[in-house]
Amino acid sequence: MSCRKVLVMAAGVVVLAGCQAQQEPADMAGMTYEPVEAHFVESDCPAAQCAEVEVRALHFPDSPELSETLRTRLLAMGQGITGGETEWPRDSWEAYAEAFFALAGEDRRYAPPHASSQASLEAKVLARHHDLLVIELGSYVYHAGQAHGMPLTEFMVIDERLGREVTLDDMLLDGQTPAFQEALARAHERWLRDQELDEEFAAGWPFYPSQNVAPLETAWVVRYNVYEITPYALGQPELSIPMADLEGIAKPRYLGQE
Repeated sequence: MSCRKVLVMAAGVVVLAGCQAQQEPADMAGMTYEPVEAHFVESDCPAAQCAEVEVRALHFPDSPELSETLRTRLLAMGQGITGGETEWPRDSWEAYAEAFFALAGEDRRYAPPHASSQASLEAKVLARHHDLLVIELGSYVYHAGQAHGMPLTEFMVIDERLGREVTLDDMLLDGQTPAFQEALARAHERWLRDQELDEEFAAGWPFYPSQNVAPLETAWVVRYNVYEITPYALGQPELSIPMADLEGIAKPRYLGQE
């Protein structure tokens, strides 16, 4: 959809500021990507309570499949907590904004004055090394009347040699998933010590496996979302697994050795 068509539609539904940022593609070897930016504002709403949706994403000109995967994952993350009553579209930013604004109207029935629903969807390059492109997908969704918003983070790892996304299973040697989770458990123990959290905390917020992995140049990082292994106040814990702990577990390709 072009900017012009969106702006025409905006008269009845949303306002869009900047369909796609007019910036040059990243001047780097390997996969080419471009920024996509959009800002939607609800119409026909009380001035201090109009909902907003902000998008800062990425587009791959040479790979419609990757572009669709990234968009679909971000839109899924933007669903928030709805009780399953809303059928959320995953095919366009505009359709998502319309669905979010429809729900925002319900939010206002129970929200205090001047509270407004907000959604932010973002994809940014976290790292690029050894023909790996690591993207951080993030969302923050707040429904007016809630005590706080919900942040989510997921990693998307693109193997530029293969031209596709790879999963944790793709990056591990056959049969090494249990060994990886054991290495992650040890990283969790180190994190508990670093945070000076006691056994009582660990019992109340126990470790559990994760596949949300970012293979960085010096270590693999695993990010947990709020309420997964900590209360909301401690945010999104990040555990780090040194490369030495991954020898014989991960494929050398994803340890920067090939």
